[in-house]
Amino acid sequence: MKKWYVFSVLLCVLLFGSVFGFHLFKQQKIAEFMAQRELPALPVEVTQINPQSWTPQIPAIGFIEPYQGVTVATQVSGIVDKIHFASGDTIEQGQLLLELETKVEKANLAAAEAKLPAISNTLKRTRSLYQQGSVSKGALDEAESNFSSLKAEILALKATIERREIRAPFDGVIGIRQVNLGQYLQSGDEIARLENLDRMLIRFIVPQKELAKLTIGATIDITTDAYPERAFEGAISAIEPTVDIDSGVIQLQAEIPNADQLLRSGMYAELNVRQPELVNQVVIPLRAISFSLYGESVYVVETLPAEGDEDDETQYQVRQKTIKVAERRGDYALVASGVTAGETLVTAGQVRLQNGAKVKIVEDSFINNNAEFSRD
Repeated sequence: MKKWYVFSVLLCVLLFGSVFGFHLFKQQKIAEFMAQRELPALPVEVTQINPQSWTPQIPAIGFIEPYQGVTVATQVSGIVDKIHFASGDTIEQGQLLLELETKVEKANLAAAEAKLPAISNTLKRTRSLYQQGSVSKGALDEAESNFSSLKAEILALKATIERREIRAPFDGVIGIRQVNLGQYLQSGDEIARLENLDRMLIRFIVPQKELAKLTIGATIDITTDAYPERAFEGAISAIEPTVDIDSGVIQLQAEIPNADQLLRSGMYAELNVRQPELVNQVVIPLRAISFSLYGESVYVVETLPAEGDEDDETQYQVRQKTIKVAERRGDYALVASGVTAGETLVTAGQVRLQNGAKVKIVEDSFINNNAEFSRD
């Protein structure tokens, strides 16, 4: 009985051992086959780095302001008698916009002007009599004083009337009217907003580290969400002499021609301050760059040494390189280091690549076609 038990145990050990041994043998042979098997070349799109010119830019954000803009208001109190403009009118400098009631002032002016001929004649007669010795110097002084006093009164009445006539201080477009006929206005009450739209300003800020790159007259490119497909051009006109002590930024102002009057004050805008152009720079497409937590990298295509017949197809492999991106703009990036002109970069298909992988260069990659198909 004991022998039979031992024999059964040995038989089970041999049986299971053979099964495990065959499994290990099979795994070993598969591993050897995969190690000897040549990996297929992966299709990729490529581009060659050619030296290009690049204009560095300093990005910023700002708000549009009028070159000339004012809230039209009255200096004195009174009742609105006449309104000479409509909301949105184009106004010329000196144009009469509004009149306050001036009946009393005009009546006083008429009365004063009516006295002027008599006072003037009295002065003439007094001067003539004084020369003849018929009147005293005091009588002449009094006549001259009466004449000067009346003329001053007339000038004061005219100035009072003029202050009740509100005129445009410059050419521009007037906004929505804030008053109505017969309305009583207090001194300083708003009548309408007047702005000249032929030229605008933009106020923006940049970090103090960029100060050395900023100069009066430097060109800026401006874009707004109101006109996303159009770029406006301006020039720096003023640089604040002080840096904000709390934020470490400096404020600048630029002038923008606005002949078509598309830009309006208060608009938010993005802008770039142009820097001197750089030549022979390494500029690559952004789609060639792989971004990760460890930095940016690209795959450089290298030609493998020829093997066998000369008629064999040229083989390529890729090598991953770490790069330093100096600036990005649109679909391109300026590279400061890592790659050089003349090298060939992978621009599509790098997701499946690893360092040393063999690749096949294709002109019209099915990779993008499949991606488009999958999105439909």
